[in-house]
Amino acid sequence: MQRPNVIFIMSDDHAEQAISAYGHPISQKAPTPHIDRIASEGALFLNNYCSNSICGPSRAAILTGKHSHKNGFMQNGNRGFDGTQQTLPKILQQNGYETAIIGKWHLISKPTGFDHWEILNDQGDYYNPYFITERDTVRRMGYVTDLITNLTTDWLEHRDKNKPFFLMMHHKAPHRNWVPAERHYKLYENTAFPIPETYFDDYEGRYAAAQQEMNIYRDMYEGHDLKMVTGIDSDTLLYDPWPHAFLETMTQAEQKRFFAAYRDRNNDFYTTKRTEKEKALWKFQRYMQDYLATVKSVDESVGEILDYLKANGLDKNTIVIYTSDQGFYLGEHGWFDKRFMYEESFGMPLLMSYPKHIKPGIKIDGLTQNIDFAPTLLDLCQIAIPDDMQGRSFKALAQNGRTPKDWRKSLYYHYYEYPGFHSVRAHYGVKMERYKLMHFPKENLWELYDIKKDPSEIENIYGRKGTEKITQELQQELLMLQDKYGVDEKYR
Repeated sequence: MQRPNVIFIMSDDHAEQAISAYGHPISQKAPTPHIDRIASEGALFLNNYCSNSICGPSRAAILTGKHSHKNGFMQNGNRGFDGTQQTLPKILQQNGYETAIIGKWHLISKPTGFDHWEILNDQGDYYNPYFITERDTVRRMGYVTDLITNLTTDWLEHRDKNKPFFLMMHHKAPHRNWVPAERHYKLYENTAFPIPETYFDDYEGRYAAAQQEMNIYRDMYEGHDLKMVTGIDSDTLLYDPWPHAFLETMTQAEQKRFFAAYRDRNNDFYTTKRTEKEKALWKFQRYMQDYLATVKSVDESVGEILDYLKANGLDKNTIVIYTSDQGFYLGEHGWFDKRFMYEESFGMPLLMSYPKHIKPGIKIDGLTQNIDFAPTLLDLCQIAIPDDMQGRSFKALAQNGRTPKDWRKSLYYHYYEYPGFHSVRAHYGVKMERYKLMHFPKENLWELYDIKKDPSEIENIYGRKGTEKITQELQQELLMLQDKYGVDEKYR
């Protein structure tokens, strides 16, 4: 049997709510038809989650099939990913695959296990970014999503046609600060996006949620994030801790076109009298307009790749995966960013096609996690899965849509980065089908949620009368998972 090619497309901070295949009201105002094609031609995963909701650690978990405490990359501030350890691309390379990664790496190290790599410097810039290769660092002129797409198709053109390939195309978009391509500056200028019911959450009963610094209308940088200017007809962004914002890498002509595109909306902010609540809602709309316009170029990129595969006869034997490194808040609880174990950032999108092996249009309900990606791809590529990988192949779920009786009933999550950016407390927890238990060890605080009754996770029912039994069951499940995954006592 011919071994499949693999294209693993990962964006950064792309929320399920912004992928129209998932059906969220926000996405219906800004559909993603090309990403949706992967689901219509394959599988849509409804309960896929990350193990540590932050960029670098999620990428490390995907590469190794292991939780953060085992792969060693627990925080974005780590010194660097240990590239000497076993990874998915290394195993594929050893088994005859040609491997490549193009785009965002963000692991403070040089990639290993890849025959070709061209990665963004750190987070990368939206305009005219620097790319690092083994030989040098090159500045490429253009919009980052388009550049990554062009570099990807160029590699596909010049690869070794006698080998199967494993290609990771990692987009920067739609990472903060959500700068759209010029062609999309005004795309959603007049679109009013639905406001989440929890936008003005008061965080009652949730200590860590009340202590965060990721609120759209209080914590976003007005210049850097919201593209707000100093006054009427101004071509100067409001001051923020990163005063160069995204303008530093733009040419003067690009800067001029940027300010012209936003001028009417920015002028309106100063000429229309608003209450504080109305200003908070204005900021939500500006965030959504930019975020979803930035997603648009990613969707176009996916369409280009799918069209390339079909035009070159590669579509029938190529596994295509679309995911993001974690979920993201689109105004839920008043937030942007990620980190918490709440559903919007704990959950991560996953769409996967593989003609003749995955039935078109199926939906997967079983609990899956990013540590499962490596073992699943090895399984589909007919390569033995190493015993020390902590994830599990979900090949059987993807092929028929049914969840095996012996499939996992719970997931483990652990976020370590505190003190840190956005002031989200370190925490860990367990999720089962209906309930979720979270522990903030430094404060020794617990949170318990009934996801069925309270999908927005507003009501912390830990300690309530009548929850004793389910609390005990979840605490036992949590201890079982920590033992199973070898979590050291110092992290419990």
